[in-house]
Amino acid sequence: MSANETTPPTLSNLRPPAGSRSRKTRVGRGMGSKLGKTAGRGNKGGKSRSGFRRRRGFEGGQMPLHRRLPKRGFRNVFGHDYAVVNLGSLGGFAAGETVTPERLRELGMVRDRTLPVKILGEGELKAALTVRAHAFSKSALEKISAAGGTAERLG
Repeated sequence: MSANETTPPTLSNLRPPAGSRSRKTRVGRGMGSKLGKTAGRGNKGGKSRSGFRRRRGFEGGQMPLHRRLPKRGFRNVFGHDYAVVNLGSLGGFAAGETVTPERLRELGMVRDRTLPVKILGEGELKAALTVRAHAFSKSALEKISAAGGTAERLG
């Protein structure tokens, strides 16, 4: 090895690259340091105080976005969410067949596995089916019985 080449790094002589590490700025250490007195924090206000933490959504005193936007909608705490299936989509089942929520999920008619199934009366039902579901609309019950089928409500 010649004199101007450096030795390859090993665990015994590892060092960070030159210039990559600098000493931390020591603030509040006298006027000669250029960061004395207020220590670069300016005068007064929340950001000049120790322990200051900006609230989430704080926009410097401007009315924050979540308060500028209007309130919309209503959420009924007593309401129930259902995965809905229309009677018209049950036309693929043969007469006398039993339609269950599990069967509807297998066929991809109901995607959400956690929601109870509700049958709505949109469309026509030609075959007499036994339909098992968690809820039915009035028109669905009427159309199922008019087609000669039965509707069984699950608990």
